[in-house]
Parts: sequence; C-alpha cells; structure tokens
Amino acid sequence: MFDTLDAVLLARIQFAFTVSFHIIFPAFSIGLASYLAVLNGLYLWKKDDVYLELFNFWKTIFAVAFGMGVVSGIVMSYQFGTNWSVFSDKAGPVIGPLMGYEVLTAFFLEAGFLGVMLFGLKRVGPGLHFFATCMVAFGTLISATWILAVNSWMQTPAGFGFNDKGQFIPLDWWQIIFNPSFPYRLVHMVLAAYLTTALVVGACGGWHLLRGTAPRRAGRMFSMAMGMVAVVAPIQIFAGDMHGLNTLEHQPAKVMGMEGHFQSHAEGAPLILFGIPNQAEQRMDYAIQIPKLSSLILKHDLNAPLAGLDTIPRELQPPVGVIFWSFRVMVGLGFAMLGLGLWSLWCRYRGTLKAAPWLHRAAVAMGPTGFVAVLAGWITTEVGRQPFTVYGHLLTAQSHSPLAAPAVATSLVLFILVYFFVFGAGTFYILRLMARLPRDPTPELGEAPLRTAGIAPGPVTQAHHGGSHAH
Repeated sequence: MFDTLDAVLLARIQFAFTVSFHIIFPAFSIGLASYLAVLNGLYLWKKDDVYLELFNFWKTIFAVAFGMGVVSGIVMSYQFGTNWSVFSDKAGPVIGPLMGYEVLTAFFLEAGFLGVMLFGLKRVGPGLHFFATCMVAFGTLISATWILAVNSWMQTPAGFGFNDKGQFIPLDWWQIIFNPSFPYRLVHMVLAAYLTTALVVGACGGWHLLRGTAPRRAGRMFSMAMGMVAVVAPIQIFAGDMHGLNTLEHQPAKVMGMEGHFQSHAEGAPLILFGIPNQAEQRMDYAIQIPKLSSLILKHDLNAPLAGLDTIPRELQPPVGVIFWSFRVMVGLGFAMLGLGLWSLWCRYRGTLKAAPWLHRAAVAMGPTGFVAVLAGWITTEVGRQPFTVYGHLLTAQSHSPLAAPAVATSLVLFILVYFFVFGAGTFYILRLMARLPRDPTPELGEAPLRTAGIAPGPVTQAHHGGSHAH
C-alpha cells in the first residue's frame, strides 16, 4: 500500500504533524512565562498572597508544558537530517548557526533559571527568585526570536549568496536575521502566544467561577486574562494586517491564494468571504464576495488593480484550497477573540465581570481557540510558501532525502501512535492540574469576624427549672 504513496508528500505530512504538536506548547509557554513574571512582580509590589498562590498554581502547569515543548522540538529537529537532508546541506550554512544561537542563548538561559523559578523562592529570596522568573520569560522570547528568524529567512531570504556547490552561504548576517518579513512575523507570533495564554487562563478562571471553587483566585486570574484579551486582540488584528501587506509585497502568490483570486482584477478586486476553490479550473465556485473590498484592504484604494494567480505558473502556485480556508479560520477566530474582549470590557464597566455566567461560559468555550488560530496561521504561512522551502530559490521537491515511501510512511505511523499517547497524556495531565485549583484559604483568626453575642460556641445544655426541662 505504501509503495503507491509519494515520499515527498509523506515527509511533508510527517513534518507538519510533528510541528503541529510542537508549536502549541511554545505558544503556551511563551505567554505563560510572561504571565508568571507579572504574577511574581505583583506579589512583590502589592504583598497580596493571592498573586503568589496563582504563581504557584500556574508554575507547575508551565513546567509540564515547557518539558513537552522541549521534547517535541528535539524530535522535530532530527527530521532535518532524516527526511530533508538536501535542504540541510544547501541551507545549513545559514540556518545552522541561527538554530545554534537559539540553543546557546535562549535554551541555556531558560534551563539555567528554570530550577530557581520552580523551587528557589525560599532558598534564594524573593528578589533573586523574581529575577530568575524574568530570565525564564526573557529566554522564551529570545527562543522565539531565533526560530522565527530562521523561518522568516526561508520565507523572505536575504543577505546570502551561493558557493560552487550550490549551497546558500551568508554574506550579511544582519540582513539574514532582520530579513523583510522577520519583524512582522515575530510581533504576530508573540502576540498570538500572549492571546493563547490569556484565553487558557481565562477559560480556567471562568470554569472555577462557574463552579464556585475559589472565587477570589479564579476571579483575579479571570480579570487579568480578560484584560489581556481586550488589549491584545485589537493589536493582533492590526499587526496581522501589517503582516499581510508585507506578504503581498514579498510573497504575492501566497496572498492571491489566501484571497482566492485566481483572476487578476484591473479595477478593484472583490473580497471573497466564502467559496469553494477550484484550482484545476482556476476559479472560485459559489463565491460570496463584496465588490472591491479586497483592493481597499490591501491597497487602501477601492479601484486599485490586484494581480491574480493567472500571473503565476501553475507549477508555482500554492495549494489554494488549504490556505484559503486556514486563513479564514484564523481571521474568524481573531474577531471572535476581539468580541470576547469587548464583552469583558462591558461587564467590567458595569461591575459584573466576576458575576457574569454567560461571559464565563463563553470564556471556557474560547479556551482552546488560541491554539486553533496558531495552527491555522502556521498552515497559512507554511503551505502558502509552497512549492518552495526557501522561497523563490529551492523547491520542496528538490529538498528531501533519498528515502523510499514505505520507510517514511512507517515512521509517520509510529510518530502518530507515540505522539498521541505521550502528548495526549501530558495534555490530559495539564487539564487535570487546571481543574484542581484549591479552595481559597480560610481567613486567619485575626481577620475573622468576631462572634456575635448570644451565640454559644459550645453544645447546648439542659437547664432545670422546678423539675421541668427548658430547651
């Protein structure tokens, strides 16, 4: 059965599968590390124990997510050598040092301070412990910076040349790292990580508010999470728009596929809301569209011309059906997050943020949408780059290892079985940890209300009056 399959397609599916599992853990741990730093700082500033209690609650969840992210990332990196050895050989002089810098800076920084953050509060003191927490958060951001520098260079390569063996060689490291799409991609991904974490924290807080298990701590985390969503969601939509304009400039075929524009439009292109891409016939079937709105969004001019995929050779077009729908999933969820943030602002204004059960239910339902949006955005970016691994210079079909399809298919099946078992169990454990928020501690004796007069603390005793019993 495997002999009839394409080894390149199987290798792509395997890499997509492992990256899909991997990316959700860094997307969560990047935001959660910063959230832990904020909680730690607020505890030192306000001396309110609720922030320390929330810090201790979320640090355990962070440790599990961080560990799964490291393991899944290491496994994924081996595929550069096993399935994509030609790509590694040709692009290695550029991407190899960048990935090495990620290990030497970010990973060592995270690993060095992680133990202090998790176990060192009573050993090193609150000041140094806060510094360690900030270093872990800073390390996650540096890690994202280097990895996105690699990915952005593959999308918009710059600062390189070729040697006599056809390898990419670095000519200007500043241009390689700060390539044209890097700033937009970094901002978009970090904001996505913060939104993803805020939605998870908000879902956890909303869940416990609905159950009434720990209203003080659940209310505090819910308030912080909804505030983050309300602030970051509109910024993310703006950053995504800027990223789209940058993509239109440097990867026009990707935007054509995202918009579903098979034909060029000389006098304003419509915004296709929904439809069924028919790449074989080069048309959009059953399109629901708004005239000229795409030109207004992309060119800020209703009548601006927009080129379509009819200007791109068929063999160089991305798979339109995949990126057309993945882009809409990402954008739709982004506006749903904006709606949740605005709803929370209205409840906050009315003073009912912690007493709005339908908002809490909506927050619980929106909890996993950050991960879905991250995956949809990653699919849009990476599939939209096809048929290239290094955009415009190295085709995917020229990048794979000389492997037989049965070998790739066998390892893919093993990956699926192991990943669902290991990371499924880890995800289930994280959900169990989130569900076990301890009840709010009882107040100290000095903080408790005084017992009112006339209420006896002990058992009631019988009083005898003239042989009769009075109770």
